[in-house]
Amino acid sequence: MINDIKKTAEEKMGKSVESLKTEFSKVRTGRAHAGILDHVKIDYYGSPMPISQVANVTVLDPHTLGVAPWEKKMAAAIEKAIRDSDLGLNPASMGDIVRVPIPAMTEERRKELVKVVRGEAEGGKVAIRNIRRDAIAHLKDLLKNHEVSEDDERRAQDDIQKLTDKYIAEVDKVLAEKEKDLMAV
Repeated sequence: MINDIKKTAEEKMGKSVESLKTEFSKVRTGRAHAGILDHVKIDYYGSPMPISQVANVTVLDPHTLGVAPWEKKMAAAIEKAIRDSDLGLNPASMGDIVRVPIPAMTEERRKELVKVVRGEAEGGKVAIRNIRRDAIAHLKDLLKNHEVSEDDERRAQDDIQKLTDKYIAEVDKVLAEKEKDLMAV
């Protein structure tokens, strides 16, 4: 029982860190990478589709993305969807490829994004702490129902705290990498 609780807590904490990494990948730096457009949806015959399912997204150079739609007539819809997204990008069609220049970021914008990233990281830490709280509550229920001894419950709490510390340190590491990436000119 205790092993199940620890295993579940570790899986959930791992998922929290992965979710945070996914959120960080959406925060745009000054360089082009194909993942920037992942959450942009295109109206494809009446249903919203991710851009990766209707076109190839490639990095043409460090400051330009190229989006090659699989159907030529989708170029205008892709261009409109990118322009209307919250990314602040201004795509331009060039024949059958939509070029998306990634503008250089100002120092002020970089600092704003660092604040956003720190907020996301704090949210990730809170999620990990909530998982710890739930796991410890489960352990206390087991103790209350006399299903485990006090010593086993105490050791399990210590193990869960060590897991929590490990995953919070991982969040800090991911945050430091993202901040460094954002502040690089």
